[in-house]
Amino acid sequence: MKKIKDERLIMRNLQNIKTVYIVQTIGILGILGHSFLQGGADEMRANPLWLLFMLTTILSAYLSMRVSVENEQSVQNPARSFRISLLVLMTIIIIVSTLTLLTPGFELPDALLIGSILLICGIIPIYYIYRLRVKEQEDMEE
Repeated sequence: MKKIKDERLIMRNLQNIKTVYIVQTIGILGILGHSFLQGGADEMRANPLWLLFMLTTILSAYLSMRVSVENEQSVQNPARSFRISLLVLMTIIIIVSTLTLLTPGFELPDALLIGSILLICGIIPIYYIYRLRVKEQEDMEE
């Protein structure tokens, strides 16, 4: 199979892939919606398509981050952005953990668990963007 070199054909192929992805996502959401209507949220999350949908959504978000960093107009200081993001993340974690602790029926272990989950889920994309910005800055210097 020959590699496509015509830019028009490459763009058309990317548009076709985008269309297929959209149709596939709508189909998955339809199946998950049907599962939700038939058995509720637990039934929907038990469906293997839920895992597939979550993985493709997360992958799409990370790929979009890469494009966003490469498309930034001004050169940003990666370390400064990283520190600001960490400060915002810690503020959110403290607020959510405090509110969890103040909620009846929840105790300190619950607040710590929720705070830990938020920390892990927040630190991964923050660090990923930091690494992308550092790499972009190194590429600009060369």
